[in-house]
Amino acid sequence: MRIALFSGNYNYVTDGANMALNKLVSYLERQGADVLVYSPTSPRPAFKPAGTLISVGSVPVPGRGEYRIGFGLSDKLKRQIRAFRPNLFHLSAPDVLGHSALKFAEVLGVPTVASFHTRFDTYLRYYGVGWAEAYCRKKMAQFYDRCHHVYVPSRSVGEALIKDGIIGDNMRLWSRGVDRKKFNPAHRDTQWRRSLGFGDGEIVLGFVGRLVREKGLDDFALLIKALASRGLPVKALVVGEGPERKAVRKHLPNAVMTGHLSGDNLARAYASSDLFINPSLTETFGNVTLEAMASGLATVCLKATGSTDLVRHGETGLLVESIDSLAWIDGTAELCYNNALRRRMGQNARRASATYDWERIMPNLLSQYRDVIGSAKASANAAAE
Repeated sequence: MRIALFSGNYNYVTDGANMALNKLVSYLERQGADVLVYSPTSPRPAFKPAGTLISVGSVPVPGRGEYRIGFGLSDKLKRQIRAFRPNLFHLSAPDVLGHSALKFAEVLGVPTVASFHTRFDTYLRYYGVGWAEAYCRKKMAQFYDRCHHVYVPSRSVGEALIKDGIIGDNMRLWSRGVDRKKFNPAHRDTQWRRSLGFGDGEIVLGFVGRLVREKGLDDFALLIKALASRGLPVKALVVGEGPERKAVRKHLPNAVMTGHLSGDNLARAYASSDLFINPSLTETFGNVTLEAMASGLATVCLKATGSTDLVRHGETGLLVESIDSLAWIDGTAELCYNNALRRRMGQNARRASATYDWERIMPNLLSQYRDVIGSAKASANAAAE
C-alpha cells in the first residue's frame, strides 16, 4: 500500500485535524504502508511530523497569517509522485492543493479518498461574508463527488453534510479516539490551580481551542459574566492561542489565559478545571470535548454537530439548544451550585470516553482503504479485458 496524503496544515499549527492525520500516518506505517505527506510547512512547526513530510509552496492566509494556503502541485512534485507510484490519494481539504492533487490522481488513474475535517462554509458568516456560503457548499460538493469515499468524523456532521448537499452516498465514518492515560482525572493539580490565582472555592470553567471567532468565544465570555452576576464564584481558564486573544482579554479581564499548551501541561489544565464549556457551533467532532470527558469533566455544549455524538444530555453533561435558551445559563449555574451532580456527570463522562479507542478506529479505516484500492484494481482489470 502506497499512499500520497495531501494536507493544508500537517504540523505547522496544532489543531484536531492535523493531530488525527499524524495519528493516521503513524498507524499506516506500523502496518507496513508507505506514505508520503504533502503540505505547506513552517520554519517553526508546532510539533514533529509523523512520516515523510514534503513541503509544498504556500503563502499566508490573509488576516490569518498563522495558516497557509498551499499552491498546486509543481512539475517537480508530480514527477516525484509518479516515481512513488501511489495506489491511493488521501485529500484532507478542498483547497488549492487538494484540487490539484485530485486532478492529478484522475490523470494517473489512482483512486482518491477524502477526510472531512472543517465546515469551511459555516466559517464565512463569522467574517462578514455569509452570503458566500451557498457558493462554497456548491464547490465543496463538486470536489467530494469526485472522491471514492469521504470520511466524516461523526454521524451528526455526516447527516448535516448530506442534508446540505455537500456529500452523498460515498460518505463513510472515521471517528476519533482519545488517549485516556494522558487525559485523566489523576492529573488534577491543586497547587497548579493556586499558582495561577484560582481560589480553592472557585469553580474553574475551562475553554480549550484556537482563539478564533468561529469557536464561540463571545458566547463563552457572556456566559462567564452572566454566572458571575448571579454571585457564583466562577473563573475562566482559557487554553489556546490565536488572533482573538486581545478580544478575549478585553471581555474577560480576570480570566487566566495560558496560551497554547500541549502534552502533560494540557492534560493538567483539563483535569484541574471543574467544568468544560464548548460554545462552538462549527465543530465536526469536538476533540477538546472528548479530551475533557476523558479528564473527568462534565461538559456544557451547544447542541451542534460533533457535540451531539459525544455528550449524553443530563448524564455526561448538557446539550443546550442555543445561547438564547435559559438552559445555557441556568443549566450551567445548576452544575456550578450542585457539586455532587457535576462530579457524577464527570465520572459518567470519563467512562463514556472509553468508547473512543484509536486501536479500534484505525483498523476500520484501513479496511476502507483496501476496499477502495481493490475496487479500483478490479475496474482496471475489467477495462483491460
